[in-house]
Amino acid sequence: MANLIFPAGYQSTTDLQQTQKAIKLIKDTFQFKLATALNLQRVSAPLFVEKNSGLNDDLNGTERPVAFDIKQTGVEAVIVHSLAKWKRMALKWYKFAPGTGLYTDMNAIRRDEETDNLHSIYVDQWDWERIITPDERTPEFLQETVRKIVHALTDTLAELKKNYPQVKTTLCPDVYFISTRQLEEKYPSLTPKEREKEITKQYGTVFVSQIGGPLKNGLPHDGRAPDYDDWNLNGDLLVYNEVLQDAFEISSMGIRVNAQSLQAQLAAANCLDRMKYPYHQRIVSGELPLTIGGGIGQSRLCMLMLGKAHIGEVQSSLWPAHMRKICADHGINLL
Repeated sequence: MANLIFPAGYQSTTDLQQTQKAIKLIKDTFQFKLATALNLQRVSAPLFVEKNSGLNDDLNGTERPVAFDIKQTGVEAVIVHSLAKWKRMALKWYKFAPGTGLYTDMNAIRRDEETDNLHSIYVDQWDWERIITPDERTPEFLQETVRKIVHALTDTLAELKKNYPQVKTTLCPDVYFISTRQLEEKYPSLTPKEREKEITKQYGTVFVSQIGGPLKNGLPHDGRAPDYDDWNLNGDLLVYNEVLQDAFEISSMGIRVNAQSLQAQLAAANCLDRMKYPYHQRIVSGELPLTIGGGIGQSRLCMLMLGKAHIGEVQSSLWPAHMRKICADHGINLL
């Protein structure tokens, strides 16, 4: 419970029915604007994949996926953590061309998540992926894509406030870009999360790049699996959450590994055994396209735009009984 934040005098600006209607407005509006900005087409996506396919996102490498065996075949399946790898395969299956891509509704169960204001064991996000050319594997192209996403966010917020004028959320439309190494130099005595809070408080909307590799202290800014994002061409999109008075992650995204960066990062993470998987072999052989992609939290976005103090106010999940009680005591009613 020490991780929970209870804003002083908190009161929701929308009741339960208004909240549900506003959630639909946010989701409908944002996914249309995202798809238009990045030239994406919606596709269907799996809830689970075969355990031995190598397609599940390993996140930080320690989280346990929910697993089950299939009676008819005996195959062991796992609930996806995200679709970071599956999307790249799907772009090839669906025969997308460079400059086009896909997005999908991703639902997951993260059983090892430590729940708090921002984290739930139930995850819902838009996963998107787009084919790029070799000359687009640059920081400049990554930054251009980030700006398009932020523009879609601010347009969505404007539409929400037209319909719900009581919503007072603001988003800075200008993105401040900074690498994890630069952030470490700027705030050497702070933890990574404290650095994020300080930089977002100063600039409002921030993209922290180059996540996964070690910093001067030998540790990464944050964990990142070695086999989907290129650690030199990725990052987190953060905004300053006025309700919680803290940094708030909207999206983890990046240009994906090519053959060279995949093998280098697997070696650095002592995970070269993953090269046995078909997914990894197809990257090295050049069978899979070069891509950029990411995930954007649906409940996270609704929570931010509606000025909610807890993600459980915009999604139905399971919460410890004592969390429900103490939240209710502070005016936070979990669904």
